Amino acid sequence: MNWWVHSAYESGGIVLLFSWAFWVIFSIVLHELAHGWAAIANGDNTPREMGHMTMNPIVHMGRMSLIFFAIAGIAWGLMPINPHRFRHERRGRVLVAAAGPAMNLLLAFITLTAAGTWAWAVANGRITVAEHTAANVAQFLFWGGFINLVLGAFNLLPIPPLDGSAILAGAHPALDRFYNTPAVRMYGMLVVLFFFFGVIDVPLQRTMGTAASNYVNWVEDRLMGPGAVSGSDALPAGEEDPDNSAAESMPPGN
Repeated sequence: MNWWVHSAYESGGIVLLFSWAFWVIFSIVLHELAHGWAAIANGDNTPREMGHMTMNPIVHMGRMSLIFFAIAGIAWGLMPINPHRFRHERRGRVLVAAAGPAMNLLLAFITLTAAGTWAWAVANGRITVAEHTAANVAQFLFWGGFINLVLGAFNLLPIPPLDGSAILAGAHPALDRFYNTPAVRMYGMLVVLFFFFGVIDVPLQRTMGTAASNYVNWVEDRLMGPGAVSGSDALPAGEEDPDNSAAESMPPGN
């Protein structure tokens, strides 16, 4: 197995490597902050009391997560919360768990919309920059959207310890008991580990890559008028296997 840094550099050079490292870390930080903001809004001030309402990735990811990310492309985050302090515990648990993936999906929408707008603007002379600069910016934005789509979709899977299971557990007492049984938690962690090491992640990433490309093209189509030129050729192809670049760095975010 190649070192993910080498694979990313070989696939897309320094632009892909920088984009992957930046967006994974930045997206985990905002994912965890979204959990924290939702917890505070629901009456739990634990995130603020524990000093976690910060953009510092070391606070959210910890040194071990950052080391694993550098070595194996695996990263995760954590936001301390106390559900018993929520004004309405069950509703609060659902809202707080959903806030993280919602942040990732919002980031995906923003970056992919920006990627399509950028590609259209460059292709039609609205912005004048060097060709390599235009391509680098477009790919940076595209990878931000792709990574956040994968993070959002992955975290919504109903598998512990992912946010999808926390949403369902908060929604019904029977599901709460189910997800808190030792066997379910153990098997859930095994599934997450399989994802980390590339056993089941490729279909998800291919699907999200295609979805990202299609959305960028849709944005361009909406902006194009008579005689307009498409600029999406600068973007990575959604049908290509993103796993060949650095897909092992997809974290659950918590």
